[in-house]
Amino acid sequence: MGHHDHLHWPFFEPRHRELAEQLDAWADAHIAHQHGNDVDAECRGLVKALGDAGWLRHAVAGTAHGGANEQIDTRAICLIRETLARHAGLADFAFAMQGLGSGAISLAGTAAQRAAWLPKVARGDAISAFALSEPEAGSDVAAMACAARADGDHYVLDGEKTWISNGGIADLYVVFARTGEAPGSRGISAFIVEAGTPGFEIAERIHLIAPHPLARLRFTGCRIPAANRIGAAGEGFKVAMRTLDVFRTSVAAAALGFARRALAEGLQRATSRKIFGQTLADFQLTQAKLAQMALTIDSAALLTFRAAWARDQGRNVTREAAMAKLAATEGAQQVIDAALQLWGGLGVVSGQPVESLYREIRALRIYEGASEVQQLIIARELLKEVGK
Repeated sequence: MGHHDHLHWPFFEPRHRELAEQLDAWADAHIAHQHGNDVDAECRGLVKALGDAGWLRHAVAGTAHGGANEQIDTRAICLIRETLARHAGLADFAFAMQGLGSGAISLAGTAAQRAAWLPKVARGDAISAFALSEPEAGSDVAAMACAARADGDHYVLDGEKTWISNGGIADLYVVFARTGEAPGSRGISAFIVEAGTPGFEIAERIHLIAPHPLARLRFTGCRIPAANRIGAAGEGFKVAMRTLDVFRTSVAAAALGFARRALAEGLQRATSRKIFGQTLADFQLTQAKLAQMALTIDSAALLTFRAAWARDQGRNVTREAAMAKLAATEGAQQVIDAALQLWGGLGVVSGQPVESLYREIRALRIYEGASEVQQLIIARELLKEVGK
């Protein structure tokens, strides 16, 4: 299937097809597949380039604040991530974090918060980050220990966050902390914390197999204005889950982009590599592998764009988004592994596209809810239906 064939599925409108085709042409001209040595600088450059070209407008909501639409268009977000991931993993990361990092402000911010931050995010003038995970609270958000206590017209934050993408280069951090209105997830609030706020420090930079800016954050008596709280006190968990419902589906789309690039690389290798007097593609074993790769991609794409379409219709997509993320990320890992196998020894050479893809895909099976968590979500939603 060609890069754009799925754009003619009934999930999409003409504007979505035009968006994806225009972005593909822009990425061909402006994005290199390989990363440089300074990932921080490259990420900053990509955010600015995406902002200058207008693509980041799709990551925020509200035309008055620089957004492309009044509400976030999930299908547009997915198509952008799929396209960027096919070109370069760091470009996808740069776009996605602008949306995820500012998503709580788009969805639940006050008029003043939206006016202050969303135009900067949409232009690429401010880099955003989403600070939810902690050393002992990843998938189990209710175990959160980072706390914020009210102190007059301020809150005082104490605790740590980890695995924070854009940590160390972000200007804006949306931080979730326990405020104690109720036990568990019902006593968490969301806050805007600006880089450089006294009491806020980057405790550690974390280095991954697929490099991108990542850090552990520390808050020690960090005072922030009460006006920086996003939404009502104790509503932070709901804000976080609403944000993740938008962007979890887009993780599946990014995995699709990686998988499509891997299939293209596999096809190129299979049809050009000579072995035993014929090409790899002439062997039935190779043909079976290629067929399975294409089947896996199309199956995941159908689940991904079903979830994106359903959310844009205003439906709850907790189960659909979990299915899409699980199928697309696990499937992309299989497709990329198959492509690397077709490339043989060259496939594990540093800098080769399939080698880069092999490193890029692994984290997607963990972040924004590991595959095992997606299975639990799907089962929980099914059991709810039985209870009804």
